[in-house]
Amino acid sequence: MRRLIACAFLMLAAMPAARAECDVEDTGLEPAIAKKKELQEAKNAQIVRDLRTLRDAAIVLESYGFPDECKRLVTIVKGLAAKPDDTIKRSSDTDEEKAEEIQESREPKAPRGR
Repeated sequence: MRRLIACAFLMLAAMPAARAECDVEDTGLEPAIAKKKELQEAKNAQIVRDLRTLRDAAIVLESYGFPDECKRLVTIVKGLAAKPDDTIKRSSDTDEEKAEEIQESREPKAPRGR
């Protein structure tokens, strides 16, 4: 019985270590958005959506067992969030048609012929 309890404690102790393999919360994205007025402007809403999408993709990668890819994406999001002015300049592609195409591609499509 003692062995069983000891094993259970060891497993519980190991779980946070495995979970911390890719620290998505460490991106600093939401504080960066809250601090930078430019990121709160309507004209930069797509940039904020993109950053949040990248962060969410890191979460998905982690949950599917791709910790290295998750870490890489977290590093990218951290870099973009750390320098919001540079991120705004880099994302000079504010083509609304392109944004609409992306949004449409996210919507489920009914199979043809029905």
